[in-house]
Amino acid sequence: MNTQILSRWRNLGIIAHIDAGKTTLTERLLWATGAIHRVGEVHDGAATTDFSDIERARGITIGAAAVQAQWAPRGQPAHRLTLIDTPGHIDFAIEVERSLRVLDGAVAVFSAVDGVQPQSETVWRQARRHGVPLVAFVNKMDRAGASFDGVLAQLRSKLDATVWAVGVPLPGDSGFDGWVDLVGRRVLAWDGDGRMAARAWNTDDAASFAEARERLVAAVAEHNDALAQAYLEERAIDDDTLRAALRRATLAGAGVPVLAGSAFKSKGIEPLLDAIVDWLPSPLDRPPVPATRDPDDVGGTDVALAAQLAPDPSGPLAALVFKVAHTAQGPLAFVRVYAGTLRVGDMVWTSQARRLRRVGRLAVVQAQRTHDVAQAVAGEIVAILGWKDAASGETLSGGDARWVLESIRTQPPVLAWRLGAANAVELVRMGQGLARLAQEDPSFRVDSDAETGETLVWGMGELHLEVMVERLRSEWQVDVRTGAPRVAYQETLRAAALGVVGRLSKQNGGHGQFAQVVLDLVPRTDGAVVFADRSRGGVVPKAFVAATEKGVRAALAQGPRGYPVVGVEVVLVDGQAHAVDSSDLAFQRAASEAVKAALAQAGTLLLEPVMAVAIDTPAASVGDVLGDLQRREGRVVAIAERGGRAEVVAQAPLAQLQAYTTALRSLTQGRASASMTFDGYEAVRAA
Repeated sequence: MNTQILSRWRNLGIIAHIDAGKTTLTERLLWATGAIHRVGEVHDGAATTDFSDIERARGITIGAAAVQAQWAPRGQPAHRLTLIDTPGHIDFAIEVERSLRVLDGAVAVFSAVDGVQPQSETVWRQARRHGVPLVAFVNKMDRAGASFDGVLAQLRSKLDATVWAVGVPLPGDSGFDGWVDLVGRRVLAWDGDGRMAARAWNTDDAASFAEARERLVAAVAEHNDALAQAYLEERAIDDDTLRAALRRATLAGAGVPVLAGSAFKSKGIEPLLDAIVDWLPSPLDRPPVPATRDPDDVGGTDVALAAQLAPDPSGPLAALVFKVAHTAQGPLAFVRVYAGTLRVGDMVWTSQARRLRRVGRLAVVQAQRTHDVAQAVAGEIVAILGWKDAASGETLSGGDARWVLESIRTQPPVLAWRLGAANAVELVRMGQGLARLAQEDPSFRVDSDAETGETLVWGMGELHLEVMVERLRSEWQVDVRTGAPRVAYQETLRAAALGVVGRLSKQNGGHGQFAQVVLDLVPRTDGAVVFADRSRGGVVPKAFVAATEKGVRAALAQGPRGYPVVGVEVVLVDGQAHAVDSSDLAFQRAASEAVKAALAQAGTLLLEPVMAVAIDTPAASVGDVLGDLQRREGRVVAIAERGGRAEVVAQAPLAQLQAYTTALRSLTQGRASASMTFDGYEAVRAA
């Protein structure tokens, strides 16, 4: 494929805190580009990307939805935009994580009234961790209390971001009537219906805004040598030169262009579309994706063990399944193609299923609709239809060169509910539904209580589990009963346990069972579980080292207190094997016994999940909120007051925050709200 065509593709996400206006903005972007011909509103349950019954009923985005559009800025050829509207609620952070894993750029949306909110910080950090270049859009500029400069200040202070205001908002009767484009030296104005009129700067405009443009040039010049040279020599900086310098600096992650508007009033949409094309990357602008060779790859000997795969449609195939969904069209496996070409009829290697599979149908997804295509090349996002057992995070590659890409990071679920069904028939349907939900969402886990046999479902919070139960009821017609919540506790070592022996010896004639291992268990502060083999002289044959590790990890799955053990390095330092009687099973059991003995010897600490809680409350209610947090063993981190309201940031154990949102509303007569983010694990104070 011609690289000029690839250079006109943009794969981007819309990310923000809940209620910042992501879905409304996506709707206006689609309408402005002609992708839809009628604007649907979130509050009416008619938004294009919020198409499930639950999303429309609740007025929130739950699943990331993909749509395509075309935009041609300033007479250029049309650029293809693939947009993914992501959830804003922390309970659905996995949707943001896997979207940012496969996207090339993102638009971060902020409320001009509320500024940088807790989930804004979370999605910003996610984008930065993935190296995704950003453009920021300050939304709701028409609202009372809106402050473009205030949001810029918070972006610098709260996110430590380098931001470049590429324009100046013009106030008017509606609060926001225009935008001064400092890069293109234009003045843009919108009427009451959102229609835009543009004119070039006149003499008065140049006098009023030349200083602001010069500040922008100076700020960008710090990250661009050519622009810096022209600025120091006091040469005139034309629009194209500044636009190109901004693009290079944005793609390098040096800073973030910031625009403003009101999505609901359709103001600021066209400049944002121009900014997406001008400053967000094409697939060609992103670094090659690192890949390692599949362990079972027995292809040509010229295939390297590791490589950096460029977005070359003629290269070896490497694609990532980043999401699985079940729709009216059947199961969809969403795929980002990083290298090579994926065609209908191809046999591809799947890294987790470890087998070849045929691609029967490929489609471009437009919210809940699909359009069949014959192939997808490097840089495209498509869906494979009909794969019932596809797995999120697995790599697709060609049979002659099997590659494995970095998978998708998921946080461990922290809260469980007990589920029951009314009768045996519904129990079968509940099991089928839970299996499908777990396939779609890696942050949702299904388990059973070892003592009672009850079904346990684990999720990221109350809203996450509420939505899953609601889906069971609506999609699988199961009369689900829920039981008391259960918190995901963990254990960790109190101290090191060195030289602990695990031995299995059953040699009573005939073929016996023999294995001996000596293990060191050492605490780690990062929460990871690491196994290392430091035995010498082949005392434990290599064939049995993997079995030893398997036994270690099985024993750590349930510590003395009944919870998983984390934050430990287990080192195999010595051992003994028998030429006839040793086996994988013997070494697994010996390793398991050694770990149990070490945990009993060293003792364990009980760890509990701690949440970062951000509370927006009337200033008059701060005392009541703080008192309630103290009763819940919370620790206040910061309090900031603004305009009769206060933002309280605290940390508190998840076990003490059950039904907290309801209690907070009762405490403040419904005038406060809270959001919670998983912050980490800490030792239970009473343990």
